[in-house]
Amino acid sequence: MAEEHPARTGASASRPTRAFRRGASARHRSMANHRHPPGPQGETRAARRFARARRHRRYLVEAAAALAGLLTLVAYVNWWSEPSPDEPPGSDGLPAVVGRPSLPSGDPTAPAVPGLRPRERSPSPSPSPSLSASAPQPPAPPLVLTVSRSDIPEAVDLTETGRRDWVHWGLGDAGTTVRKRGGSGEIHDLGGRGERGGWDGNQELFRWRDGAPVKSADATPDGVYTCGVDSGFSLAVVADGQPRTATVYLGVWMARGRLDARLGGGGPSRTLRLEERHTSQSTRATIRFQAPKGTRLLLTWMVEESFTPHCGNVGLQAVALR
Repeated sequence: MAEEHPARTGASASRPTRAFRRGASARHRSMANHRHPPGPQGETRAARRFARARRHRRYLVEAAAALAGLLTLVAYVNWWSEPSPDEPPGSDGLPAVVGRPSLPSGDPTAPAVPGLRPRERSPSPSPSPSLSASAPQPPAPPLVLTVSRSDIPEAVDLTETGRRDWVHWGLGDAGTTVRKRGGSGEIHDLGGRGERGGWDGNQELFRWRDGAPVKSADATPDGVYTCGVDSGFSLAVVADGQPRTATVYLGVWMARGRLDARLGGGGPSRTLRLEERHTSQSTRATIRFQAPKGTRLLLTWMVEESFTPHCGNVGLQAVALR
C-alpha cells in the first residue's frame, strides 16, 4: 500500500482555505467600495462623460441658432426683393423697393448694383440739336403769279392805289423820278436799254399827296419812253411772303410792246403784249404775286416790233404796289 504523504494532504487542505480567502477578499472589496467613494480614476471618467454631454448640447444649440439665422436671412431677402403692393413703381417701370443706382457711375468697371442684372452700357446719346435748329419752320408761301390788263382810268390817284409803295417817272423831264414818301421801297428801277425821253401827251392824268422829292401833284400827263426794237425798261418788286398786287401804267406808240413778268429763283413767268400800228395806246397791267420774302418780281417792258422808222416806242408812267 502506498503511504500517504503529508505534503499532499497539506495541499488538499489548503484549497478551501484559498477559496475562502478569495471570497473574503471579494466581500471585503465590495464593502470597502460601498463605504468609500470612487478614487481619482473614477472621477476623471465621469468628468469626461459630462464634458462630452455638454459639448453635444452646445453643438445642438449652435446648429439650431445657425438654422434659425439662415431662415431669417432667406425671409428678409425674399421680402426685400419683392415689391410691396403699396409701393408705386418708379418712373422707369421698376418697383420703388428694387435697388437702382442713384447716380450713373462714370467708371466702366464699377460693380453691379444689387437687385439689377449686369447689362451692357448704352452708348452716350449724341448732342441734342439746339432749339432753334429743331424748331419746326413755317412752310414757305406758295409761288403765285398772274398778269391781266385793263384800261387806265382818266385820273389815277397814286396815294390811294399805291398804299404800300409807288414810283412815278417823267415829271417835267425824263430825269425826274418821284417816290412815295415813307413807302416800303420795294419798287426798284433797274434801268434798261435805250435812251429815255420825256413825254407830256399821255391821255391819263396822275396825282399824289405823299411824294418825295415832289410832295404833291394835282394832275400830270407826263411820262417817259424809249425808241427802237429791244429798247425798254427793267424793274423789280421785292416780295415779302404776302399776297401783293403791282399795277404798271404803260403804253406804246406805233409798236408792239412785250411785258415779261418772272419770279426770281426759277419761279413762274408770264407775258403780256400790247400793240398799236398807227397811233398810241396805253393800258394798266395788274400783276398779282406771292413769293418768299426777298424774292424779286422781275419786270421787263420792251419794244418787240416797231411799225415806223420814226421811233416806234414803249412808254412808262408809274408803278403802284399794295
